[in-house]
Amino acid sequence: MYLSINWLSEYVEHGLSADALADLLTRSGLEVEGVERGGPALDGVVVGRVVDVRPHPDADRLQVCDVDLGGVAGADGPVQIVCGAPNVAAGQAVPVATVGTVLDLPARDGSGVELVTIKKGKIRGQVSNGMICAEDELGIGTDHDGILVLDGDAVVGQPFADYLAEHGRGGDAVLDVNVTPNRPDATSHVGVARDVAALLDKPLRRPAGLRSAPPVPGVGGAVADLVSVEIDVPDACPRFVGMVVENVTVGESPEWLKERLVSVGLRPISNVVDVTNFVMLETGQPLHAYDLDRLEGGRVRVVAAEGGEAFTTLDGVERKLPAGTVMVADGERFVGVAGVMGGADSEVTEATTTVFIEGAMWEPSQIRRTAKALGLQTDASYRFERGADPTGQPFAVARAADLVAQTGGGVVVDGRIDENPRPYAPRTVRLRPARVARVLGVEVPVEDIARLLTAIGFGVEGGESGLEVTVPPFRPDVEREVDVIEEVARLWGYDRLPTPTTTAVPLVPAGDTPSARLLARSLRRLAALGFRETYTNSLVSRPTAEAFADAAWTGAAAPPVETLNPISQEMAALRPSLLPGLLAVASYNQARGAGSLRLMESGHVYRKAAGADENGADRNGAGGVVDGYHEHRALALGMSGAAVLDAWDRPARETDVYDLKGVVVDLLADLGITGVTETPRPAPDALTAYALVLEAGGRRLGVLGRVSDAVADAADLQAPLFAAELDWDAVVALADRDAVVAYEPISRHPVVERDLAVVVPEAQPAGPLLETIRRAGRPLLQDVRLFDLYRGEGVEAGHKSLAFALRFGADRTLRDKEVDGRVRRVVKALGAEHGAELRG
Repeated sequence: MYLSINWLSEYVEHGLSADALADLLTRSGLEVEGVERGGPALDGVVVGRVVDVRPHPDADRLQVCDVDLGGVAGADGPVQIVCGAPNVAAGQAVPVATVGTVLDLPARDGSGVELVTIKKGKIRGQVSNGMICAEDELGIGTDHDGILVLDGDAVVGQPFADYLAEHGRGGDAVLDVNVTPNRPDATSHVGVARDVAALLDKPLRRPAGLRSAPPVPGVGGAVADLVSVEIDVPDACPRFVGMVVENVTVGESPEWLKERLVSVGLRPISNVVDVTNFVMLETGQPLHAYDLDRLEGGRVRVVAAEGGEAFTTLDGVERKLPAGTVMVADGERFVGVAGVMGGADSEVTEATTTVFIEGAMWEPSQIRRTAKALGLQTDASYRFERGADPTGQPFAVARAADLVAQTGGGVVVDGRIDENPRPYAPRTVRLRPARVARVLGVEVPVEDIARLLTAIGFGVEGGESGLEVTVPPFRPDVEREVDVIEEVARLWGYDRLPTPTTTAVPLVPAGDTPSARLLARSLRRLAALGFRETYTNSLVSRPTAEAFADAAWTGAAAPPVETLNPISQEMAALRPSLLPGLLAVASYNQARGAGSLRLMESGHVYRKAAGADENGADRNGAGGVVDGYHEHRALALGMSGAAVLDAWDRPARETDVYDLKGVVVDLLADLGITGVTETPRPAPDALTAYALVLEAGGRRLGVLGRVSDAVADAADLQAPLFAAELDWDAVVALADRDAVVAYEPISRHPVVERDLAVVVPEAQPAGPLLETIRRAGRPLLQDVRLFDLYRGEGVEAGHKSLAFALRFGADRTLRDKEVDGRVRRVVKALGAEHGAELRG
């Protein structure tokens, strides 16, 4: 939010420069992200004091002055300046442009202004080290009859811009304040001024004169004969206030009003519209002005849209209304999107003579949903989303009505409309001074606590034993005792709080757990294999979450987890898998010429725990943080593009699923996980063209395979993507955390190698046969591998021949009889368990 220093000064006499004010607000919790200065450039202009004045020896109209600059510009004492002003005298405080200062001075030919750099030089033989300035030479006025004489108590050496700011005469500066969602009171000049007044122990005041506010009229009166208000959705509109101004002339705003709006980046439109914007920026209460003659029957209704209706807003855009959108309507049609933007059919124009001013309280969540759904963020919705003061509407509407009457020559109709189906109930919090001391680490005197809280609008009663604190309506964020303590802390000063020497929380580095250590070890191993780590958002769109919550990939048939108040439709659910992020990263990099990808990501995935018991435990026995929901860490890998680049000694080769399987198997083996079974899924499903499910110890470790063509096309992939996702919690549960790498010398005894070919049905995978061979060949069998697959002559149709190479060894020389016996056991086990027949 943009905050004008000059505007703010009308409510609190702070006497601070823009930088000092920015620092004060930031230290109190309102972060100022930047300061933009307006007005003339006064860098190099300082306050000086004339010590002595004597006539110039060679010029009748010039004076030679000794001026004390307070040590500025490297001067050890007074500097000599030649001045031609008739009013210069000893003892005066004056603005001095030091050597090197650049000023916009009136051109000698009267054609405007010209940039002039003040230099050290001689004027009629006398050295001059700067210039004592008049108003017009500084750009702060038109007087050139003599130099500008400052107040006698002006501080010598002070930057002249700071002097002007302290006296309300400087160019304006605008602060860019980052208002957090919990501070709706800080979205206005009065709201920030309230904090500044409390921090500086100054009174909060209202501006006088034209911009002063009249008393708020009572409910009813003549206005009730002109307008009626009906609220059909009281939960969305707890209060609706309105007033009418007649005989208005719509036209250009006065200069003071245009100046205020321009200073914070708003474009003046007309006196009526400008007044509503001014009051919003002053009080934080958004308003809207309607042409009363264009409201059918003088009726105003607050209703909910059925959905699908077309409505043209003030910006001229026709929008389709989502079901439930809260609208302001007259007797026939919609005239505004509640709390967001008015409609084109009821706006104030130059032909308007009777203005109806609306000030309502809208439910923040309702406004946020509407603004997001319509893609329409406005100054009004920005404030309503944070929560407006539920009691501030009468004052804001009365303020606006009075200003419209003054700037447009109108007459305010007596009384006000005030529909209030859900009256505000004050909230009281008990504050214990002893608790304040425990939380802040320092005792804050009770009288200071009461003074600080009272200064920002809190009601305080009680004493040392406890305070009853009534929370003001413009602070919906303050609900508990600790919230009140936070207010005391920021006003008392965070820099006054002692630094604790101890902490009740053990200083254990986050993530220093067995699971984290194993993950770091595996990520380092993957990085050594050429994988690059990625980080993607855990929030995805609802369609994405539903598509990737596929049981074949995640291992559990459970609906995705949706967020209650999504930031946008693209972040409306929690990811059930890391695969969507992997696809997005692969697509992004392929589109930019990355031909060979090796990707890895670790992160949490979420789902509803289908069939969860009363403890929230799922079928794997992992309890969720929240009952009925499951969350675990996953590790995803992705490979695409060239596995081997074309070279003089070898041809190029594209990545295939066996490259990815080799990485996954190596990763599990490094963690000491043995007995991994591989269940192939050759048929395509929703996410994969084919896949392989990995299990060990009765737990599902994960899945790997090739992403289906449909999913790849939807992600705009340019090459096939092979992906794997491991349930890292399951992996950690089976990992051998105490495994050590031990040296084992190469055996001095020879090994015996035998080849074995068997015929099996076509659908029989090789993995189970390998496990059977390893088990039956113990303890002499050291290794087994599949080296050939054959279909054709000599093999019955619907069958295939698999050839295995077996290696036997021991710490002694084996005899053929021993090896033959092990081979026979293997053949027998293959026949009994898999129906394999020995191929001659």
